[in-house]
Amino acid sequence: MADNETAHDEDDAQQVTFIGFVLSLAHTAAFHFGDVPDPATGRNGDANLVAAKQLIDILALLEEKTRGNLSAEERQLLEQLVYELRMRYVEATKSEPEEPSRIIIP
Repeated sequence: MADNETAHDEDDAQQVTFIGFVLSLAHTAAFHFGDVPDPATGRNGDANLVAAKQLIDILALLEEKTRGNLSAEERQLLEQLVYELRMRYVEATKSEPEEPSRIIIP
């Protein structure tokens, strides 16, 4: 009987939930900001703001398309993550080095 309980517990742990899915996307966005380490190397990678913005847009799309169909906990988590990631994006783009002005000589 213990083997059946263990198998059932493992199935529950591996079950995909909406909150787990949203947190996974947010974690991937944090990785693309360079805020969390690469699991393979243990080091933070270079920022990829295009990829981070794409994940923010995906989360915002999920927020829009699931409106009215989420539990209060799911809705609050999704709103908070979208807000925090947008603020992180603004912070990251402010600190990004500006491209030098191009002078065009006729």
